[in-house]
Amino acid sequence: MSTGPVAGDMAPDFTLPTGGGGEVSLAGLSGRKVVLYFYPKDDTPGCTTEAKDFTAMAADFEAAGTTVVGVSRDSIAAHDKFTRKHELSVVLGADTDGTVTEAYGVWVEKMNYGKTYMGIERATFLIDATGRIARVWRKVKVKGHAEAVLEAARAL
Repeated sequence: MSTGPVAGDMAPDFTLPTGGGGEVSLAGLSGRKVVLYFYPKDDTPGCTTEAKDFTAMAADFEAAGTTVVGVSRDSIAAHDKFTRKHELSVVLGADTDGTVTEAYGVWVEKMNYGKTYMGIERATFLIDATGRIARVWRKVKVKGHAEAVLEAARAL
């Protein structure tokens, strides 16, 4: 069972390195709504589709006063390659030490072909402009997800 923050909780603060030597932090996004989406691995089918869906709606999220941040445990180099290959515009944070994935309760035991291992549960947190979690999606199915998140961000 995944633990971690739920709707109504204050979002755990984070600061993560991003491509091009930058960084993204919750404190730095204060006053804006934030979509914090966690995904297992750069350049895998579901993760690529999800990142491309959020990228395709970037202007709509911006119009809703919302910043989209994707997080995985991949390196900055992997994020940069992923971003270039698929022309992504979403910010990708590199949680290489797992601090943020653990703070949000998305580092979980998974099973594949009968083997258990630790990995990132695909999950999304919608954080309001005051830093409070407004909505949580766990075990996300990619199809239609970005649209559902945008609708929720617009309603906030």
